[in-house]
Amino acid sequence: MIAVMECAHYDAGRCRSCTLLPLSSHVRVRRSQAEIARLLAQATTASGAVSADCPVPESAIASGTPPTSTSGGATGIRWLPPATGPDAGFRNKAKMVVSGTVDAPVFGILDDAGAGIDLRDCPLYPQAIHRLLDAVPALIRRAQIPPYDVARRRGELKHLIITVNDAGELMVRFVLRTPKPVERIREHLSVLTAAVPGVRVVSANIHPQHSALLEGAEEIHIAGDRHLPMRQGRVSLQVLPRSFVQTNTAVAGQLYEQVAEWADEIEARHRLGTADSRPGGTGAADTGSPGAGGGDGALRIWDLYCGVGGFALHLAAPGRAVTGVEVSAEAIASAQAAAAEAGLTADFVVADASDWAGEQDVLPDVVVVNPPRRGIGALAGWLEGSGICDVIYSSCNPRSLARDLKQMPSYQVTAARMLDMFPHTAHAEVVVQLRRTTEAA
Repeated sequence: MIAVMECAHYDAGRCRSCTLLPLSSHVRVRRSQAEIARLLAQATTASGAVSADCPVPESAIASGTPPTSTSGGATGIRWLPPATGPDAGFRNKAKMVVSGTVDAPVFGILDDAGAGIDLRDCPLYPQAIHRLLDAVPALIRRAQIPPYDVARRRGELKHLIITVNDAGELMVRFVLRTPKPVERIREHLSVLTAAVPGVRVVSANIHPQHSALLEGAEEIHIAGDRHLPMRQGRVSLQVLPRSFVQTNTAVAGQLYEQVAEWADEIEARHRLGTADSRPGGTGAADTGSPGAGGGDGALRIWDLYCGVGGFALHLAAPGRAVTGVEVSAEAIASAQAAAAEAGLTADFVVADASDWAGEQDVLPDVVVVNPPRRGIGALAGWLEGSGICDVIYSSCNPRSLARDLKQMPSYQVTAARMLDMFPHTAHAEVVVQLRRTTEAA
């Protein structure tokens, strides 16, 4: 990790999005993990031995950082080394406000007075995004697409959203006030594609409202493929224009592999024959939590809020029954396509995660959740009363994670890992392994 990323925009006071840029990466990561540990200590009350229905054989406990006692009653947390990546050029998505004029468009942010600040050379982005941002003005001039003027509420082009994959291939989205410029973009697109090799997906998002929202509900395909393949970890995801994907590919891969490793540990525990300790245990590897009705030998895993399937596809393996649940039909279609391309077996369902979980008669052995920033809400109470032994919770908001854990007092955090998904900021991803205990303190 480099000491401090150099940024002329920060030094000049033009952009302060990277609020912690002056801190070295080492100091920032250490402070972030300490703050997350403090939040978990305050939120986690479970203590004592794990439930008799959810035993943990000593031989199945993985090696790692020794358990760390915390001051808030959460003891025995095994903190793994933080997951880090490059400090510059790591963001696979650029979301640029477009301002200025047709002849001199500006891509970046707006200052307090509403004037555009050009951030085309922002060091967070890889060179493929820089090249595309440098080439887009020629297309805007040729197609005569006026940037949107926020103060006057006039113009067309509001935002430019660019996504790049590990091969340098690009998805370009023009966020427009109306569909009127679409045909002109299509007609003159060669101005862009001739200058920038690797433009694979081009679309227009229609956003007629005068609001701070980044995009609207309507997407119009303009040219190229319908999706952008993006490899994160061991899986190539199929990213559609409106799909959510982790913006830090290097760290996202470590996140997916970490969860897959924990699932392997849980599966190893099941193979040791833990069913003897369960009600009605037969001595066989009768997987399935109490009430699950397991017995076919398959480790059942639910990936709730599965998005385009990053966790589910890393968890899919012979001898497992993996189900991904996501409210977005578009994301589920992406997950299904990625599974088919990779030759992986997993079921994907379009549904609200909380509603769907409450309707199931057969419960899983493991639940993986990766909710939006607001957390899992009512699902926390459902998990608390479910009897499910193992939960893996990935969170981009440690505060909502802590709030949810307070609603799950029967679960103990047994392992945790901080992931530096958003370098130079106070935001961090954290993934925790939860195990049901005998009682809550």
